[in-house]
Amino acid sequence: MNRSNEDPPDRSITAGADFLHLSADAVPRGGKSDWLAREIRHALADSRLPVGSRLPATRVLAGELGVSRGVVTEAYQRLIEDGHLAGRGRNGTVVVGAPAAVAPPTPRTMAAPPPRRSVFAGGPGADVFDAMRMTRARIDLSPGLPDLAAFPRAAWLRTERRVLASLAASDLGYGDPRGTPALRLAIANWIARNRGIRADPGDVLIVAGTAQTLTLVGQVLRHQGVPAVAVEDPGSLGARQQLHNCRLATPPVPVDSEGIRVDELRATGEAAVLLTPAHQFPTGVVLRGGRRSELISWARENDGLIIEDDYDAEHRYDRAPVPALRSVLAENVIYAGTVSKLLAPALRIGWVLAPPKYRDALVDAKRFADLGNAALPQLVLAQFMESGAMERQLRHLRRHHRRRRDAMIEAVGAHLPEATVHGAAAGLHLTITFEAGFADTDFAAAALARDVKVHPLSWHGQRPRPPGLVLGYAASTPADIAQGVATLGEVLRRL
Repeated sequence: MNRSNEDPPDRSITAGADFLHLSADAVPRGGKSDWLAREIRHALADSRLPVGSRLPATRVLAGELGVSRGVVTEAYQRLIEDGHLAGRGRNGTVVVGAPAAVAPPTPRTMAAPPPRRSVFAGGPGADVFDAMRMTRARIDLSPGLPDLAAFPRAAWLRTERRVLASLAASDLGYGDPRGTPALRLAIANWIARNRGIRADPGDVLIVAGTAQTLTLVGQVLRHQGVPAVAVEDPGSLGARQQLHNCRLATPPVPVDSEGIRVDELRATGEAAVLLTPAHQFPTGVVLRGGRRSELISWARENDGLIIEDDYDAEHRYDRAPVPALRSVLAENVIYAGTVSKLLAPALRIGWVLAPPKYRDALVDAKRFADLGNAALPQLVLAQFMESGAMERQLRHLRRHHRRRRDAMIEAVGAHLPEATVHGAAAGLHLTITFEAGFADTDFAAAALARDVKVHPLSWHGQRPRPPGLVLGYAASTPADIAQGVATLGEVLRRL
């Protein structure tokens, strides 16, 4: 379990090659840095290297293993980037967090967990994502999972201390259900800088992530007599589940290489649609050019409502940013954003901008849901954003995730040459498809039996399509990504 990145206690433990159970005889001929990083990671996971222990100097460990100092330096650097180690100058390299260990075998005296195959048996139920999170796997390539080890603990803690030091007693009471004024101003500034959206802070509603946005919007639309929200196909299973929970139908609209088919949207006759236009989930398609113009015309001609989920628009690598639809069509767009992929889902902080005719109803729905988000995390996030720390975190994540994205593309090319890769230019996941006759749920189940967790593409579609997998890369190291995709290649050959 990860610990805070502030200075850990000095436990006077200095690990060496013997303590790590390593020897020069075990060093492979190639991939030495990958091997060493993996071995240290195992030592962290099984507590041979507890938080607070110091690793040997790079030249010392290099000498003990008979490798170059650069091999050790690179391995240490990878673990520092993963948030497991920290350089302390003259105090050396210190353990500050450990990856989650693989759960030990269940004792015979305890009830055995359900077979891993069961999570993929039949159609995905309402609790499928809870079941997936509770299902342990050594390599987790699930989409939608950010690198939780990259959370800026030290910077967040410093900001939290500053906020608490200046907090008035009145700030600890019940607040505005729309959110704290400080965070609403910070959000307005953030989306202006990063998404080209001009908004008054009074227009911003703070919510508990995009899931709550969809629930609140669904309640409002249902109350106003709207029976359905059209959705992209394929599109997010989780989003459909939220809308279904509000008793809204979700007619599917096909997505092609240019984005949602606006002609098919018109054919549904629906007045509302949920989109992920900046980086479509799960295909990664960007909505732009002629298709954006068609969509804008549909909204203006039909007084149509677009729910714009901008969930990972900041994470881009090989292309320029695409303007948010809200920036050009404010009167017809409910815009939803979140910090779940920039910081951590545990914060449960997102935001909504709605056209005037929906704004008061959404605030009422939020008020009666929970009286507003917790104020303290809002105040910390506001100062974190306004101080420039959020921009620094985003720059770090882009470099960090690009390396992992590149590692996944390389691994897919080497081990799954039959696959077609989609959506690799941005986001935290990519999708691969196959021209084959197997069921992708069988593929995912077989992968899980080999300790690799993935999503079958069919979960996220309502219409039949070729099999595929949705693969997240943000939360796994390049070495684990390579090993996980190699395992997928072995599984595919057996299928």
